[in-house]
Amino acid sequence: MNKAVTERVNELRAEIEQHNYNYYVMDNPTVDDYTYDMLMQELKQLEEEYPELADKNSPTHRVGGEALNMFEKVEHKVQMGSLQDVFDFGQVRAFTERCAVETIKPQYVVEPKIDGLSVSLEYENGEFVRGSTRGDGFIGEDVTANLKTIKSIPLKLKNAPKFIEVRGEVYMSRKTFEKLVEKQEDNEETPFKNPRNAAAGSLRQKDPKIAASRNLDIFVFNVQQIEGKELNSHKESLDYLKELGFKVIADYTLVQNYDEIKNQIEYIGDMRGKYSFDIDGVVVKVDNFTQRIELGATAKVPKWAVAYKFPPEEKQTTLINIGVSVGRTGVITPVAIFEPVILAGTTVSRATLHNQEFISSKDIRIGDVITVRKAGEIIPEVLSSVSHAGNSEPYVLPQKCPACGAETVRYEDEAALRCTNVDCPAQLKRNIIHFASKGAMNIDGMGEAAVSALLNSHLIKNVSDLYSITALQLETLEHFGSKSAENLVNAIAKSKDNSLERVIFGIGIRNIGQAAAKLLCERFGNIDAVMNASAEEISEIDGFGKVMSENVVKAFNDVHLVNLIQSLREKGVRMEYVSDKSEDARFSGMTFVLTGTLPTMTRDEAKAIIEHQGGKTSSSVSKKTTYVLAGEEAGSKLIKAQDLGITIISEDDFMRMLS
Repeated sequence: MNKAVTERVNELRAEIEQHNYNYYVMDNPTVDDYTYDMLMQELKQLEEEYPELADKNSPTHRVGGEALNMFEKVEHKVQMGSLQDVFDFGQVRAFTERCAVETIKPQYVVEPKIDGLSVSLEYENGEFVRGSTRGDGFIGEDVTANLKTIKSIPLKLKNAPKFIEVRGEVYMSRKTFEKLVEKQEDNEETPFKNPRNAAAGSLRQKDPKIAASRNLDIFVFNVQQIEGKELNSHKESLDYLKELGFKVIADYTLVQNYDEIKNQIEYIGDMRGKYSFDIDGVVVKVDNFTQRIELGATAKVPKWAVAYKFPPEEKQTTLINIGVSVGRTGVITPVAIFEPVILAGTTVSRATLHNQEFISSKDIRIGDVITVRKAGEIIPEVLSSVSHAGNSEPYVLPQKCPACGAETVRYEDEAALRCTNVDCPAQLKRNIIHFASKGAMNIDGMGEAAVSALLNSHLIKNVSDLYSITALQLETLEHFGSKSAENLVNAIAKSKDNSLERVIFGIGIRNIGQAAAKLLCERFGNIDAVMNASAEEISEIDGFGKVMSENVVKAFNDVHLVNLIQSLREKGVRMEYVSDKSEDARFSGMTFVLTGTLPTMTRDEAKAIIEHQGGKTSSSVSKKTTYVLAGEEAGSKLIKAQDLGITIISEDDFMRMLS
C-alpha cells in the first residue's frame, strides 16, 4: 500500500470532519460548498480505488448505505428514563424546596427541552460504534446507519475516553419541516403533523439514504456512562461534551435558587419563537451527581429533575373575513382572515378552515371572536368560536368556483369541495404542466417557464391550444430562439401519437393515475367507449372500486371535459389505445407501489417498466402490495409498508430484478 495514499485519505477524513463540525455544530463554516465538495469527491475516488482503506466511520458513509432489513433490538444498560412533568411555577418552587430539604444547597442546570426523538450514541476509543432509539427506556432499536447521516454527530471524537455513551435529541428544524410538508402535499401524501413526528419517521426509515435526505440534526444533553474520565456535575459534563466535539443543548445555565430558575424559564419562553427548532418546555436538573444519588428516584422518574411544560399558547382575535382559494387540484379551501396576533414569536393573521364540515362543526362566522394557536408551533389553526357578532349568519362555502364560476362538487370519499372545470384559471397552469409531463403527454421542453410564458402572452387558454402553436409565435416570447421554438413545436406534434392512456392521465380525472388510465384503456380500447361506459362496467376492471368508477363517469359527464376531448380529437391527438405489453411478463401478478424520489429514474419511468413487464402499480399500500419501490423523501407509504411487513426495495434491487 502506498503510504502517501493512506496519509492523504486520513488527512481528507480529518479535514472533512472538521468542516462538518465547523458548519453543523459551531454554525461557522470555514470553506465554501465547492471546496467541501471537491474534498469529498477526492476522498470517494481514493476509497473506490483503494477498497482496503475502507472505514465504516468515513464521512463518505454519511449519505447512507444499503437499506436495512430490520432494526435490531438494543438493551440500554443505563435506563433512558423520562422526567416528572410540571405545569406551573408553584410546582417548580415545590421541587426546589424539597431538594433543599433533602440535600445541602443544591445548584441547578436549566436548559430548553427539545421536542424531538431521544437517542443513545456509543463510542469506543473515540469511534462511533452504535446508535439506538430510546424505545421504552430499557429496550430500543439500532438505528446506527441512519444516525450516521446526521452531520452534527461526530463519527470520531478527539481526546476521547475509552468508552462513552451519550444521550441526545434528534430533531428537524422548522424550515426543513416546512419544505418536507410542501413536498409531501405536492405528492398528495399525508404530511407529517409536526417536526417531532417528522424526525421520528425519518430516523426509522429502513433506507438510510432517505434519512440522509431529511436534514436531521441533534443536540446532546447527557452522559449516560463513561470509562476513563471522572465527571462530578451536569454542567461539567456538558462542557466536556462540547470539548469532545458534540453539538450540546443550547442555552444551558447554572443557577442557584428558585428565583433564578423562574427567570431562566421565562427567558427561554421568550426565546421560544426565535429558535430554529421546536421546544415544548424547560428542564431543571440538580447539578451535582452526588446530590442526585442522595435525592434518589421513584419507580418511574428521578427526584432530582423536573420538566416544566409550556402551556399551548392560545389567543383570541376577531375574524375579519373568510377567503376562498382554489388549489392546483381544484380543492376549494376556506381561509380565516383575522386581526393579527403574535403566536410563538411570529405575527399571524391567516389560518386554514379546511372545509365546510370544519366550519359548521365549530359554527365559525364572519365577525366572530375566535381562539387561535399554532399547531406544533408551526401551523396556525382556529380552535373555536368564542362569540358571534350581532346579526351574524352561519357561513356556507360558495356553490360555484370563485375563479371560473363552474359548479362545485363534493365527492363521497372526501370532505373537500372541488371545482371540476379543467379550464379553471386557478388550476390552468398546473393542469397544463401536468398534461405535458413525462407521465402524461411527455412534451419535452414544456416546463413551468414555458407554460407561464404561453399563458402570460395569451397564446393558450387550455391544453388543446398547445396543438395550434407555431414556431413563429414562440420566437416572439422571451427565452425562445428559433431552434428551441422549433424543438418545442416538434415535441408537441410528436405527442399526438401517444396512446390514449396518456391522454386520459393527462386530463386529470380524480383518482385516476397512470396505472388506472391504462387499465381503463385496455378494457375499452378507445375514447368513445370509455366516455360511454357505465360505472358498473368500469367497476368490473380489476383494481377499480366504486369511487374510481363513479369519478370516471362524472368526469365525462362534465361539459368542459367533453368539449376539451372533442377539441383534442380535432387537433389530431390519438384517441385509441396502443398496447405496449412485452412478451416478458416477469412481473405478472405483482403489484408495486412507488414512493419518494429514485436516484436515476423518475417514478413514471419505473411504472412504465413495471407495466411493460406485466406488473401493476398502485397509489396506495395494502396487504395485496407485492413490493414498495422507495427512494428519497419517501413518506407515509413507506411507514405503512413497514407496518404491514411489505417487502421494500431500492432502485438497485429493482434493476437486479430486471436483469
